[in-house]
Amino acid sequence: MRIQAEMAGIVQEVLVQEGQAVEAGQDVVILESMKMQIPVASPAGGTVRAVRVQPGDFVNQGDVLIELDP
Repeated sequence: MRIQAEMAGIVQEVLVQEGQAVEAGQDVVILESMKMQIPVASPAGGTVRAVRVQPGDFVNQGDVLIELDP
């Protein structure tokens, strides 16, 4: 499963690491867009397979932020 950016913005913080278990609804990334901090939550539980962004990265809508294994 891929967790994607719902809007363009700058990655402020990555809240998970590869190998970490996450629950549905858990915030995994904080984006900044239009001077607002927007948490990005995992839609499902799983284990983080890959973190595709770092703080300071600019992302567009639809860019993959995190990949999860069920």
